[in-house]
Amino acid sequence: MAFRGADSIRSRNILVFLEGLPPLAGIPLELPRDVYVFIAPDAAAFDSLAGGAVPDWGAAVAVPAESRIVIPREGGRRTRGWTEARVLQHEWAHLGLHQHLPGLRVPRWFDEGYAEWASGGWSQTEGWRLRVALAFGQAPPLDSLALDWPRDQSSAELAYLLSATAVEYLLVSSGERGLRLFLEAWREGGSFQDAFRRVYGVTPGQFEEDWRKYVKREYGWLFVLSHSTVFWLTLTLALLVLVRVRRGRDREAMARLRATEPPDEPAYWEEEGDGETRDGT
Repeated sequence: MAFRGADSIRSRNILVFLEGLPPLAGIPLELPRDVYVFIAPDAAAFDSLAGGAVPDWGAAVAVPAESRIVIPREGGRRTRGWTEARVLQHEWAHLGLHQHLPGLRVPRWFDEGYAEWASGGWSQTEGWRLRVALAFGQAPPLDSLALDWPRDQSSAELAYLLSATAVEYLLVSSGERGLRLFLEAWREGGSFQDAFRRVYGVTPGQFEEDWRKYVKREYGWLFVLSHSTVFWLTLTLALLVLVRVRRGRDREAMARLRATEPPDEPAYWEEEGDGETRDGT
């Protein structure tokens, strides 16, 4: 492990953090190794070390061919709300995966999905975004993400979520052991599709169909509602409104009843008394 571009408390903290990370799922314990972390002093250096222009929202970059992680000195808007721990774990997973599969072409959806899942970098409550995208036909096929990753932030965030849930489905279906066997078969044979069929028993196309059903089942509207703070807040407010309306109706009904009751002292008594009084005066 080495650093370039900074020698500070931050770099030492990053070093300690990376060395303390748990093993990556499905990957040998010693990977990744010989990793260089560069803290870029400015945007130009960040793009240069990353090997090309990085989108404004890009929090960090892994360069597997160089076993390199590049992070900006000042995260600023690039963090997108991510913690530095999340960012580092994500890039660390990229390097581990590629070191385990040297020289092999890794589909982008699997590469990003594995890194997202391994870093714990996504929340299941975000599944509503994917459910909506699938319902309205806005989620791109997994194969399309292998060739072109979205450049705008909103589409890229959806792509990350898309990929993360796909890898999650693999792990739900076969566990970490299945993932390890798949990666070993892929490494030995060199073919993603052949290893996929051999270990999981389906083609990538069939897997995508099964995965979409899984997403609809796990992240459908019922899941969204039952896991949504907004839903429960709305339900509470609705109940309060109903109680208030009911109380208002009860008050109105009581007022109507009171209006039809005879008075305690009828008016004709009052008039008779008034007449006697006037006569005696």
